[in-house]
Amino acid sequence: QGKQKKARKYAVMKRMISLRDQRLNVKDRAKVPVKKKEDPSAIKEREVPQHPSCLFFQYNTQLGPPYHILVDTNFINFSIKAKLDLVQSMMDCLYAKCIPCITDCVMGEIEKLGQKYRVALRIAKDPRFERLPCMHKGTYADDCLVQRVTQHKCYIVATVDKELKRRIRKIPGVPIMYISRHRYNIERMPDDYGAPRF
Repeated sequence: QGKQKKARKYAVMKRMISLRDQRLNVKDRAKVPVKKKEDPSAIKEREVPQHPSCLFFQYNTQLGPPYHILVDTNFINFSIKAKLDLVQSMMDCLYAKCIPCITDCVMGEIEKLGQKYRVALRIAKDPRFERLPCMHKGTYADDCLVQRVTQHKCYIVATVDKELKRRIRKIPGVPIMYISRHRYNIERMPDDYGAPRF
């Protein structure tokens, strides 16, 4: 006589005893949460996100020459590959004075890349670059740039990173500078999104 084949049961979970089960000791049982009755006379508080005063609908009134441009790690690397002078190309793109800003996180990222990116490090230490100190822990530059741009809407973000671009596009009033066809281009500048014309 052969063994009887048992049909396998799929997605069967182990039956677990509830923490409120009567068979458990009193000290092991989960306490039943007591619901507090809401006071109808109490003032109800709800948090409404504060919109920045610099935005006129989608138009950012804080943006104006001299433009402060937050530079990302890969933007410097791609500029070197495309043989573009960072400051001069920015000025050619925007037709105004540009101040490239570099955060401690981006500087840390470039330093971590090692000997291969020593040219990028030398460019980042240029005296024309404005250095922005970071107060947070860690050196993940993308989060730092997104947080800084959310708080202060006076920056243009220079990046080639698709993921960072996607995150910044969700923030209203923040233009993105990128490289294509060996020149700098700008996305979402004030003229593009319905600037008030008086």
